[in-house]
Parts: sequence; structure tokens; C-alpha cells
Amino acid sequence: MAAYQPGVCNIGAEQRRARRLSGIGSFGIAAGVVLAVALSVLPPGTLWATAPFVFGGWVGLVQDYYGFCVAFAALARYDLSGSGGTTGSVAEAEAVAADRKRALQLLLIAAVLTVVTTVPIVVLGGAV
Repeated sequence: MAAYQPGVCNIGAEQRRARRLSGIGSFGIAAGVVLAVALSVLPPGTLWATAPFVFGGWVGLVQDYYGFCVAFAALARYDLSGSGGTTGSVAEAEAVAADRKRALQLLLIAAVLTVVTTVPIVVLGGAV
């Protein structure tokens, strides 16, 4: 049975799966942009358009990995249903603050991974 833990765990298995699939879908769109640029006469700088999709992909996978949803943290909610847990609101100020701090940390991780991923895409795309 999964239990809500402030700043640690606010989603269960079903919610994690949804974020994983969303992340994979975002990476698929980014790959489509790369393919479209490679098969067209668009300038290599157009590959920067992959960044929002790469970021979305990383946000989805990071949320899945850590079992923590940044949007739920912003909304002071949790959803552990489907994992033997419950769904609810976070009322304690300290728990809300811990959740929002964790959400910012996860967004920072996703942002760093986006830079590490997108820059080589653009640099290598310009070299081809």
C-alpha cells in the first residue's frame, strides 16, 4: 500500500504510468521534429524547436522515476489510488511547502537534462 509522504511521494502506480507514457510521447514528438528538419530544407537552428518536447519528455520520466507529480504539488493534492492508497488534498502548510520545494527540484533536474539532450541535437544537426 502506497502512502502520501510530503516532498517524497504524491502519486501511485497508475499516475506514474501516465507520466511515463506522456514523457515517451513528448520524446516521440521531438524525434518527429528532428526527422522533419532532416528531411527538409529547414535550417538546423530549427532543431531548437525540440526543446519544449524534450523538456516535456524529461518532466514525465522524472515524475515517474521519483513517484512525484509537480502539478499535484502546485495544487496541494496527491493521488495514490490504484496503488492501494487514497486521493486527497494536502492541508498542512509544511507539507505543501515540502511538496512545492520537491516539485521545483524535479523541474530543475528536467531542465538540466533538457539542456544536456537538446544541445547535442542542435550541434550535431548543424554538422550534418
